[in-house]
Amino acid sequence: MSASIDTFGTKRILMIVANPGTSPTTGWPVGFWWAEVTHPFWTFTEAGYEVEIVSPKGGDLMADGFSDPEDESQYSAHDILSLGFKASPAHSARLQATRSIADVSVDDYDAIFIAGGQSPMVTMIDDTDLHGFVARAYEAGKIVSIVCHGTCILLKTRLSNGDLLVKGKTWTGFADAEEAFADAFVGQKIQPFWIEEEARKMEDTNFVVHSMFKPFAIRDGNLITGQQQFSGAAAAELVVATLGR
Repeated sequence: MSASIDTFGTKRILMIVANPGTSPTTGWPVGFWWAEVTHPFWTFTEAGYEVEIVSPKGGDLMADGFSDPEDESQYSAHDILSLGFKASPAHSARLQATRSIADVSVDDYDAIFIAGGQSPMVTMIDDTDLHGFVARAYEAGKIVSIVCHGTCILLKTRLSNGDLLVKGKTWTGFADAEEAFADAFVGQKIQPFWIEEEARKMEDTNFVVHSMFKPFAIRDGNLITGQQQFSGAAAAELVVATLGR
């Protein structure tokens, strides 16, 4: 682990949240998942950390409808943390007019945390600028934490030597079984590809999953990954356990 991580002063987390997009399979507008932002944000701030929310391209951000605790589907009606964040003008403003990753330096943060949602599968999977930013953070010894569909970038992110970041690593992400459940729930194919299915095709990497829609996060060196939307806080807790309070 690099000595670039500050183990004495206030820890700083750069949270990267996906820009809005449009799903090529459903035609739906897609964005970030509320709980994957708000639950880690709570964990970090309760630990005394500073959190800045940015996005790959900058600008205003939009959440996936099913993740909204006020959505008519009631799919996330249980999520009072997100409800409180959304209702707070000071907090919800953090998701407007975000800075882009081009405007920040990894040197100013102890860790980066990438939230998921449906958008990463469309807007992040081929974003080479984002992949390069993550690789630089990783090679600088920063903690790199990614959850849910955000982990799709690990299928393509390469280090400066050309190796995939996840070469020789154990990591997790949204499971095939969870994708199948989601497809059945809405009655159609949602994602353009499945992360687990693609990860299983890769050599020299160990992709693991836990029970469906249960909190699960894993650390391998300075890479921390979480399985799905219920794993954001678990991944954030591993970040805190690694960096200290």
